[in-house]
Amino acid sequence: MTVRFFHTSDWHLGQFFYNHARDYEHEQFLTWLLEQIQLEQPHALLIAGDIFDVINPASKAQKQLYQFLADAHERAPHMQTLMIAGNHDSGYRVEQVQPLLDKYHAKAVGVIKWTENHCLDLDTLLLPIYDAEQNIVAWCLSLPFLRSSEITGTYNEHTQNSQSAIAYLHQQLIAEAKARKTPEQALILMSHAHMQGGEVSDSERSIIIGNEEALSTALFDDIIDYVALGHLHKPQKVGSEHIRYSGSPIPLSFSEINYPHQVLKVSIDPSKQENRLQYEALKIPRAVHLHRIKGDIDEVIGKLKALAAGEIADINQREYIEVEYHTDAPPPPNLRQQFEDALAPNRYRLVRIQRKYLASDAEQCQESQISLEPPTPEKLFQQIWAKQGFSADEEVLRDFMSLVHEAEQQSNEDSH
Repeated sequence: MTVRFFHTSDWHLGQFFYNHARDYEHEQFLTWLLEQIQLEQPHALLIAGDIFDVINPASKAQKQLYQFLADAHERAPHMQTLMIAGNHDSGYRVEQVQPLLDKYHAKAVGVIKWTENHCLDLDTLLLPIYDAEQNIVAWCLSLPFLRSSEITGTYNEHTQNSQSAIAYLHQQLIAEAKARKTPEQALILMSHAHMQGGEVSDSERSIIIGNEEALSTALFDDIIDYVALGHLHKPQKVGSEHIRYSGSPIPLSFSEINYPHQVLKVSIDPSKQENRLQYEALKIPRAVHLHRIKGDIDEVIGKLKALAAGEIADINQREYIEVEYHTDAPPPPNLRQQFEDALAPNRYRLVRIQRKYLASDAEQCQESQISLEPPTPEKLFQQIWAKQGFSADEEVLRDFMSLVHEAEQQSNEDSH
């Protein structure tokens, strides 16, 4: 029997975009998704991590998720919602409401669990997908974001370091799936991970340093029919057609403006040897537009004046503006007001202004030289803070280093 499911990820419910709540944009996405669910009646909806934007989401963000699950269950009573925790989520938090999720045919996998015999608790990671007659049509191998502290330790000889533990975990889970699978059932692996070769955006670079944590697709056995990935916000395949990131449903940074935000509609027919996998990208309508304006000051003002006019009454629906102006001189003190005055009233939100100096040839040559020295947390923080347009004074740096020190102490305590 053909199994049909939706693959989505990285909702980031509760995100604030330059201090502006995005509840309206998320609500529009969820309303659209409910329409697709009612129309297609899939067997399952997969949410591949980063359900929320922060570990302790606001009550409004949690209400959005649970109301969506209730509405989805009403529209497609036989559909299951399977979700995993991402690096932005608290695995324990998403699991603790499982009695509520059960009412809506939903399951959440937040953390890796071990039995008293130091074996992986595979039953919590291997989830059946049913049809309307309660026949198992597929198994979903569900892997939340793999934190080193949760998978390494004294469990057995395979968990002494993160890389060996990740390999062991995949091997054990896939072996168990093979043992349970029947010929007419499909195997789907859902994971929140950075895979080698994946393309990242600005909103991800702050948490992805280098490529050390990137995983290899060699972890995925050929018997897996489809790999549903979350973590990277750009929709993309990684190596093979059946290994895919669905991408985020809304742009989470200005660098994601041109991403084709989508939900993947996937079907698998295990009875076929060829063309057993079919997928279609369902384009998500953009509820609020983002604009990047670049040039010297006069060019920027001209481009701002050329944008569409017409008031938008609700501030949560107004379009976002990022300005990058080029200059070789200090800006005038009223520059922001000049930009604001150039915009049509009550339609836009000017949320970011970046200054880019026109570098000389010598400066450009100097900037092109790559430093091989590994960045310290302090340097990384200063770079990111400056990129956001702020000045990291001594008090801010002191607070940040205090947090780093606390994190290091906690890490040392956890390792003992």
